[in-house]
Amino acid sequence: MTSRRRRADPRQPSLLAPRSAAELEQACAEIARALGLQVRRQVKVGRRVYGPERHIDVVVTDLQSRRSLGIECKFQRGKGTAEEKIPATIEDIRAWPIEGLVCFAGGGFSAHMVSFMYASGRAVDLEDLEDWLRLYFVI
Repeated sequence: MTSRRRRADPRQPSLLAPRSAAELEQACAEIARALGLQVRRQVKVGRRVYGPERHIDVVVTDLQSRRSLGIECKFQRGKGTAEEKIPATIEDIRAWPIEGLVCFAGGGFSAHMVSFMYASGRAVDLEDLEDWLRLYFVI
């Protein structure tokens, strides 16, 4: 008897190939949950200097160590404004009450911006998020 693999439905998004910012946020949450981490989404953490509420896209917590990490999700399929917001986002993370990083996906980020994100030490490609979380939380 030969086993047959089910072919992936092309209409279903791949966890590591999100098609939107919402799918990227969902993928980050699912990766963290699969590692046994508590996940909260759109967590309010005060206000920005100019007034609007500040939210973190995904906050993951290891309940045993009580250590948390905020994840800001940035998706860009083509040229657009997500790339322009990265430096301000990385600076904003420094004001959070917990450690944080940017998780990015999509083929629209320029090579220069990808280099900038990696050099900041505050960004990770979605493909590397699981490994990054394992190191951070010592899982």
